[in-house]
Amino acid sequence: MDYTAVTHTTTDRRLGRLPSGRDVSVTVHRYVGGPGPTVYIQAAQHGIELNGPAALRRLHDRLTDAAIAGTVLVIPVVNQLAFDHRSYMTPGEYDVMNPNLNRVWPGDDSGSLQEQFAARLWELVKDADAAVDLHTGTADMLEHVRCQAGDPAAERLAEAFGTSYRLIDEAEEAGDDGSGGTFRAAAAAAGIPVITAELSNSRRIAQDAVAAGVDGIQNLLRERAVLPADPEPRAEQTVLRNDSGPVTASESGLFECRPDIAVGDAVNAGERLGAVYEPSSFEQQQVVSATERGVIFSLARESVVVKGERLAGIATPR
Repeated sequence: MDYTAVTHTTTDRRLGRLPSGRDVSVTVHRYVGGPGPTVYIQAAQHGIELNGPAALRRLHDRLTDAAIAGTVLVIPVVNQLAFDHRSYMTPGEYDVMNPNLNRVWPGDDSGSLQEQFAARLWELVKDADAAVDLHTGTADMLEHVRCQAGDPAAERLAEAFGTSYRLIDEAEEAGDDGSGGTFRAAAAAAGIPVITAELSNSRRIAQDAVAAGVDGIQNLLRERAVLPADPEPRAEQTVLRNDSGPVTASESGLFECRPDIAVGDAVNAGERLGAVYEPSSFEQQQVVSATERGVIFSLARESVVVKGERLAGIATPR
């Protein structure tokens, strides 16, 4: 590899136009060194997930002073509309059909607004040699990295990133347009090794999660030989298979979680996790139980829930 000092440039990439005629664009950072692989990194598909943009700002400081082989493409805020509205998904006024950007990849030039956004971004993704999608979990979700089963290159990226937990997903079924919906599924279907990192809690910047994200990306770049050093050894990850449906609410009401359980705990099939109550009459609507034996990686805790809403995610050890 020919490691040379980074040349950094930024460009504004137009994604589409709003009804007022105002363009929606994203800032694309390019860090270019000697000949080598291309790694695409994005954050803030969901507007309240802030640790990714914060991590990429710190990564910028490291890359601009580095010598690299290849190109690193970075988009710190993919979903400008959701970010500006401080909302998880894009407000429905902009795209009532597809408010969740992370369900429309690889996009459609002739589709809804967000499908057009994804299609314009996909032009940058499709030729990458690896891809990273930075997300932020809920208050009660394990920090983890996800990749698709049966993809050794993606598993090496996940191992290099270095969170304590790695979730392995089965391949998503393709939609009518050939897409899997999520960025991770679309990239994997295109043969691009890809990981999704869930970094701590949404709506606020968590400095320890940001630091873990920066270190994880930097080690991933070493694994891809974009950075010259060998990847740093990581503690062995707990590998879990995310191959079953979530525990959901069968009735609407107030969910009260069992106070002595938390994410990371092992549970048995049928074990009681809590209950859903009708808050006005105090009537118990549902006993919430684990659907299988495994490790809790997400938990709704005490919250108002509607029928069909996710209450817990349970993954099984591989």
